[in-house]
Amino acid sequence: MRIRPFAALSVVAVSTLLLAGCSGSADPNATPTPTSTASSECGLDPQAGADSDAVTVSGTAPELTGDVPTDLEFAELQRTVSTADDGDDLAVGQLVSGQYQIIDPATGEIQLDSATTSADDSGLVPLIVDASSIVGSAVLCTPLGSSAAFTIPGSMLGDGASNVVVIAQSVDELPTVATGEDQEPVEGMPEVELADNGEPTITVPSDFAAPDTTEIAVLKKGDGATVESGDNVFVQYTGVLPDGTVFDSSWQRGAPTQFQTTGVVQGFQKALEGQTVGSQVIAVIPASEGYGDTEQGSIPANSTLIFVVDILGVQRAAAQQ
Repeated sequence: MRIRPFAALSVVAVSTLLLAGCSGSADPNATPTPTSTASSECGLDPQAGADSDAVTVSGTAPELTGDVPTDLEFAELQRTVSTADDGDDLAVGQLVSGQYQIIDPATGEIQLDSATTSADDSGLVPLIVDASSIVGSAVLCTPLGSSAAFTIPGSMLGDGASNVVVIAQSVDELPTVATGEDQEPVEGMPEVELADNGEPTITVPSDFAAPDTTEIAVLKKGDGATVESGDNVFVQYTGVLPDGTVFDSSWQRGAPTQFQTTGVVQGFQKALEGQTVGSQVIAVIPASEGYGDTEQGSIPANSTLIFVVDILGVQRAAAQQ
């Protein structure tokens, strides 16, 4: 079992390193992929061991710190719950606020402290609880409010990769739907109806005509932090073709997802940047600002893309060292 190496210690790279071999799509325009193949609801369910027990976790988020000995063996994946709170155990698909640090055990150097990437003065960032990422696995099946030390052998990251230590703490559960104030519908845009759980159904009018440039309408206006270029955004979304065919949906995968605004097609980037957390937007993206004349999975060439996106959280890009 391997996960892809730390090509760069960016927020996105750290957050999406695969531990279980496969995960839900992190690209809002990609064909959905299977969820984790782990055999339990707790994913790989790493147990405490000599390595993770030896990591000292101090303080509380957003001032969590870790002291890592230099003689850890890294024979296996281990996790020790350092401080157990009395909250409910976190399950796959939840979104929480918290803090994490990525530490190089050879030097004790903090390679990434999420507190430095918080989008507000709380010092906290969103964390998706899942079994397919380092950060998500660090808090999965631990009580809300708990802190943990996670020791990861470099052999799981790829040939020649270094060992890694992660410390993390969850703080509060966050909503997985947009909570902003409803806005008046924009004439000419597709109609959106929400299920009880917030999942959108998009109805495209029969006289629909693709625009020349991306058209965006705010369906709900949130009052959270503003999404900036290069940010890591945490969202729920559904994407459909003009004939109503759903080609991708985080709702269908059962959990929010995250990606960098600069890592998606131009039209989707336009729909995200400048919006506020808590907002829901609809975007109609012409092929020229989508995939153009290139077929992409189940998306035919020259397709107009229509997205409804709930913006749940944001994390600033990590400063380059």
